[in-house]
Amino acid sequence: MASIKKIKSEDVFQLKITLDHIKPIIWRRFLVDSDIKLTDLHKVIQTIMGWTNSHLHQFVINKKSYSLPDDDSSIEIIDYRKIKLNSLCNVPKARFMYQYDFGDGWEHTIVLEKILPSEKGNQYPICIDGKRNCPPEDCGGPYGYTELLTIINNPKNDQYQDMIDWLGNDFDPEEFNIEEINEFLQETDYGCIEILD
Repeated sequence: MASIKKIKSEDVFQLKITLDHIKPIIWRRFLVDSDIKLTDLHKVIQTIMGWTNSHLHQFVINKKSYSLPDDDSSIEIIDYRKIKLNSLCNVPKARFMYQYDFGDGWEHTIVLEKILPSEKGNQYPICIDGKRNCPPEDCGGPYGYTELLTIINNPKNDQYQDMIDWLGNDFDPEEFNIEEINEFLQETDYGCIEILD
């Protein structure tokens, strides 16, 4: 029987996050300290995916929900502000979910691909690969985004100009700018809006 490696606080997790229910797929591969708090992992995900931290979110790990406390929630939410990722997920190939914007229903699958030793001189978190742009906020979830792509790929569509006006001219669904993502990650608070402790 294989023994499970003990996770050290200086270990690094290589994670892959994929936005579910979208084709072709939108994904990112990134490295974080194994003992990153879930609040900070949320901020990293917002930054690397390109979301704007404008909606509620939660992690679902081993069938339990982790987020900020919410007295109005119909399910039990575990306060995640002091919980470290390596206390819940520490075996390669382990999977868990990150949900964002419960109205639009964005679901992401996260896989712990590898546990690596920290390399001297490297600063974490860092995005190391990915594909395609994040959908715009408030576009209606996977179904709405698919419809949006259909419209903007057909200038003869009756809704084309309205959609371009709503998006602005700079949205490219194929864009993936790893340098910009990593610049944001190196900013204070991972380039994301502060979560109150």
